[in-house]
Amino acid sequence: MSVIVNPFEPAELCGVKLSSRIIRSATHEGMADEYGKPTEQLIKTYEKYAKGGAGLIITGYMAVTQQGKCPLYNMTMLDRDELIPAWKELTDRVHAAGAPIFAQIAHCGRQTRKKVTGMKTVAPSAIRDFLYWETVPHKLKEKEIYRIIGQFADAALRAKEAGFDGIQLHCAHGYLLSEFLSSHTNHRKDKWGGSLENRFRIVDECMKAMREKVGDFPIIVKMNCFEKDKDGIKPEEAVEIAKLMEKAGVDGIEVSCGLLKEGFDMSRGDFPYPIMCADNFRYEHLPKFTWPLMKPVMKMLMGSPKPLRSYNVEAAGMIKKAVGVPVIVVGGIRSKDEINAVLSGEKADFVSMSRPFILEPDLVNKLRDGIEDEVKCINCNYCLMGAEQRPLRCYYGKLPENK
Repeated sequence: MSVIVNPFEPAELCGVKLSSRIIRSATHEGMADEYGKPTEQLIKTYEKYAKGGAGLIITGYMAVTQQGKCPLYNMTMLDRDELIPAWKELTDRVHAAGAPIFAQIAHCGRQTRKKVTGMKTVAPSAIRDFLYWETVPHKLKEKEIYRIIGQFADAALRAKEAGFDGIQLHCAHGYLLSEFLSSHTNHRKDKWGGSLENRFRIVDECMKAMREKVGDFPIIVKMNCFEKDKDGIKPEEAVEIAKLMEKAGVDGIEVSCGLLKEGFDMSRGDFPYPIMCADNFRYEHLPKFTWPLMKPVMKMLMGSPKPLRSYNVEAAGMIKKAVGVPVIVVGGIRSKDEINAVLSGEKADFVSMSRPFILEPDLVNKLRDGIEDEVKCINCNYCLMGAEQRPLRCYYGKLPENK
């Protein structure tokens, strides 16, 4: 029997009060300066989300170390104490605008470029990435793993001191912690690989180290429920990972899917081939006459699988039945009916969205007030490719004029 849950009424997530059950999911904004410090543009963007009714804002990922920085435009950082005052100004203003905000912290592992970080690329195993294949990543030694664990803990403390309401630990999408969790990217034979418990060990150690620094401060995670590769994470294993997450002391779980090399699996919709050719570092130097020749192959490798809507909901429901902590689900949820189906169908406790907020910062207010029943995002995915060279924005399926 379904339980009627109003998505627009106040709720609590690990002790944090939310004005609604609709969350702005982490999205790389590219609105930092060259040192990873948040800009006025980023603060104003978050203020719009807060005033627009978002129950919670989760920041775009912040690197815990220079080595873990992403290859996209102007990533935010939380790798040194000097950044705390700037983040404190941001959290103060977001709170004044009416919403809590969590800091998502991450290490990009092998999914980055030495040209961007200035440092060697690292991973649990020396397996070359399909997208970032310039070099075989360095297989982390145990002392290096513990150093990274300490960097996550230090970043968590900085987030708390900067006034964030909680932390989201990024364990999805093929970044470092995700690489350890997945058999596809973790081929280790030591205590950090092999069994699920061993592959989970780095997350468990991160949780212990963070708890020592921040106490009972809210910590949620983002994790994959599905990966295309035969030996990648599938929903049944995701349930077991979620159980380990709860045992490790995680306060909530956001369910997502996909790796960067899998293309538009995590962000399903149109295949944004024109802006990919214009902006991606692999293709931007190719002559335009080659674009049509490459499109069929690239679409086959990186296009979206089906379904295109609510594609993580069933797996989230499996996880929700298996754990006692709140579950958030992201992925192709685009209408009031779909939100209600998730919440009242007890598939998850909260719904999060990413791309729709780029076009409509006030979408929660619009849905609540009956101004619209479905968001305006057309899932063109131009926003994702455009973030490689410029700040986040909606392109609505059109290539920028200067391209």
